[in-house]
Amino acid sequence: METDKTTLGERLRAQYPALRDLPEAEFSRLLAEGTLREVPAGTVMFDEAQPCMGFPFVLDGAIGVSKLAENGREIQLYSVDAGESCILTSSCLLGSVDYAAHGVALAPTTVFILPRPTFERLLRTSDGFRRYVFGLFADRISDLMTTVEEVAFKRLDQRLAALLLRRGPTVRATHQQLADELGSVREIVSRIMRNFASQGLVQTGREQITILDSSGLRRVAGLGPVPASETP
Repeated sequence: METDKTTLGERLRAQYPALRDLPEAEFSRLLAEGTLREVPAGTVMFDEAQPCMGFPFVLDGAIGVSKLAENGREIQLYSVDAGESCILTSSCLLGSVDYAAHGVALAPTTVFILPRPTFERLLRTSDGFRRYVFGLFADRISDLMTTVEEVAFKRLDQRLAALLLRRGPTVRATHQQLADELGSVREIVSRIMRNFASQGLVQTGREQITILDSSGLRRVAGLGPVPASETP
């Protein structure tokens, strides 16, 4: 068990540099108080209107944070990948409010969760940890502003093309998953994808899309030509 704790501590410090400055006694206490969870893809990590019980450090996998509208449409606000943390959880802990969205494991995911008392103690006692938590807000606000801009001002085909380019050259996802991430519906995404395929931009398969013409997708996305630094 001691070896397991040692390995866990090494992984945490490797992926979360803010924890490296903690005194050894405080870091050992953190390991003892936290909980390690390993969950399959599709697991609901937290739900809307649910109280926040702890602060997650994602070691493997990813968590998608999404908002569900009354009409059933869903939009993914952001994802929390390995080495990242969740701004929504931070705000819930700091403000003592319930979750306003839900989080689902996008892949098999390993998370180390700090209980609320440990999180609050570290905020009080560790300058490095406090800077890390508040730095999350600056990073995520920028991401959320980009999401709002895309939803408000860009056509869905532009947003889908940009998403494929970010995830490519091979995207392993269903049309429903892409629609959820874009805040749209599967039927519209499928129609646009068929149009992309007919133009020779992509090749579609079972839960897989292969980019055939990245320059063409960039034109659709309004991104312009491929930068010279990315040209083979």
